[in-house]
Amino acid sequence: MVNRVLITGSSGFTGRYVSDEFRRAGWKVWGTGIQPDPDQSGYLQIDLNRPSTLEPIADTVRPDVVIHLAATAFVGHDDPTDFYYTNTLGTRNLLTALDKAAHRPQCVILASSANIYGNRVEGKLDESTMPDPVNDYAVSKLAMEYVARLWFDRLPIVIVRPFNYTGVGQSQDFLIPKIVAHIRARKAVIELGNLDVSRDFSDVRDIARYYYLLAKHAPIGETINLCSGQPHTLRDVITQATDLSAHPIEVKVNPAFVRRDEVRKLCGDPSKLHQLVGAVSTIPLTDTLRWMLDA
Repeated sequence: MVNRVLITGSSGFTGRYVSDEFRRAGWKVWGTGIQPDPDQSGYLQIDLNRPSTLEPIADTVRPDVVIHLAATAFVGHDDPTDFYYTNTLGTRNLLTALDKAAHRPQCVILASSANIYGNRVEGKLDESTMPDPVNDYAVSKLAMEYVARLWFDRLPIVIVRPFNYTGVGQSQDFLIPKIVAHIRARKAVIELGNLDVSRDFSDVRDIARYYYLLAKHAPIGETINLCSGQPHTLRDVITQATDLSAHPIEVKVNPAFVRRDEVRKLCGDPSKLHQLVGAVSTIPLTDTLRWMLDA
């Protein structure tokens, strides 16, 4: 019997890699998105804020696992109300539809965000760290977590909190793709913020692997960081990228990109993740940068 996974936001940056991970493992993959995609089999056009469009999930897909990635994710998005409509209310509508379905999934993985921890706590953060969201995106994700808890006694929910991750295909709105794009274009100058802050960066292919392993292990009721546990300064990222490309680039610090009271070191603690799915080898940042530069 072939297992069936439903991935919301399957055409997005993360969704494409997660879909590929499950296909390689022999699963039947169904994807969803708000736009039509007539060229993609196993795809449903749904709008999380139009509950009637969610009915085929139960009637057609009958998923064994649901991975909910669909979200308004760019922190600098123009309209903050979209965060709440999509990330919070949209998730509520999805959970309502799954709860009404005759076929019960074995695991429902909801993507929250490490942004809920805020930026005022130094060091490695584990899942017991007190949330301290400082923007609408983070608040919408934390609200989604609380909404999900209303279904904990009815649906097999797992919540994950991904830290920073990157890879080929990520928007240049994000930091590392911006750096890579400037170097690939052989530009002489790039403007960035504080070069000495350090962050936890993972490879999107590792993140996709984590979603697959969590679907297999189904640690119901848990909240789990997805992270490498290895902080890198922005200065280190630039040094690695320029060394790999043999293209020096002048870095100018733009005061507009420097946040007041910014935490110097912030990364996740992956201990719980490793306890739940076992030791997993991770892709070094150098290999991720090389992959992106050569793409």
